[in-house]
Amino acid sequence: MGALLWPGDDRAGDHLSDSAVVRAMVQVETAWLAALVEAGIAPGDAAIDLSGAVGAIDTDALAVASEAGGNPVIPLVTLLRGRLTDAEPQAAHWVHRGLTSQDVLDTALVLGLRDTADAVLAKIETQIHALAALANRHRADPMAGRTLTQHAVPVTFGLTAAHWLHGVLEASDDLHDARNRLPIQIGSAAGTLAAPAELLRLTGGRGDPITLARSAATRLGLPWSPPWHTMRAPLTRLADALTRASDAWGHIAADVLVRARPEIAELAEPAAPGRGGSSTMPHKANPILSVLIRRAALTAPNLAAQLHLAAATTVDERPDGAWHTEWTPLAELARHTLTAADQTAELLSGLHVDTGRMSRGVQFAASALLAEQHNLTRLIDNPPETDFDPSHYLGSADALIDAILKRARTHARGQR
Repeated sequence: MGALLWPGDDRAGDHLSDSAVVRAMVQVETAWLAALVEAGIAPGDAAIDLSGAVGAIDTDALAVASEAGGNPVIPLVTLLRGRLTDAEPQAAHWVHRGLTSQDVLDTALVLGLRDTADAVLAKIETQIHALAALANRHRADPMAGRTLTQHAVPVTFGLTAAHWLHGVLEASDDLHDARNRLPIQIGSAAGTLAAPAELLRLTGGRGDPITLARSAATRLGLPWSPPWHTMRAPLTRLADALTRASDAWGHIAADVLVRARPEIAELAEPAAPGRGGSSTMPHKANPILSVLIRRAALTAPNLAAQLHLAAATTVDERPDGAWHTEWTPLAELARHTLTAADQTAELLSGLHVDTGRMSRGVQFAASALLAEQHNLTRLIDNPPETDFDPSHYLGSADALIDAILKRARTHARGQR
């Protein structure tokens, strides 16, 4: 799939598409049925794989039917029961018993977000490998450092790449943490687990409602949490981590965009047939990967802010609109982040670095780049002889590169 007005969206594949969310909701209902059977609430033949039993689901029809109740779970449950009644009557009778719509949809979104986060993290590993190689390869290649758009002091491109790497490593750590803290949401109608408790009482089932919820969580590979239907930190935490990843890539893209300008020409994106062209100017080779990565970075904060707004305006035991407004920005933010993750991995893996151009720029601006050094030298009576070579005024750049590369190596060992 793809989105006409979000070029590159096809890179996100099926993640958090309508069909993927429907499959995840069916997966949640399947896990809950199995938990009901395990607890002795439902008979053994109620525990079936619903995805195989109900067949294909028309997501467009489901979307239309969702308006009546304000969410897609209600028509989905009606569809499931209707299709199961003849072939699997026990499953039809027990499906969704003890749950509420928010349990199913929140948990389905968590499953989709977890899978999307895993895909983003895989792309980040490619970025880390590429950045570590750039930092090490170019650790001694000088370039003009710039602050507030003007020449400052000499740096190396290896240090620039190491700074990029530092940001990506930070984003990776945040996203790993947020991904691993995405829990199941089971609270029944108002977060009390009253319906599962009543089912246990009426049927003489084993255990208690929390044990039942834990059983479903285990089947879905999710941690258990007290109901978070009015405490939306799992989603805002994940949204913030996705945004921080886009921040790191936006920084890289901004640097590439500046340094790919023809008058600077220190960096260039990897070439690909048809990429970067213009509809009217045949000479153009636009750095389009960086443009699209920057687009995602500029968009992400507003999407995350929408989730924080929803969390802050949550009322009662299920809010009147705040919950509903989370779904679209969550899916868009996750898909946009995965798209940008893939684009950034491609950019960094094929980035062209013109060290000759960088070196000539340093020599041309040497007097400005060494102005700080000259000024410091004047402060000292009888200073030692100084050669005022830009390549010798790099401070601890090499040690800083080593420190960041060491962290990257530690990160790599932790992923094995």
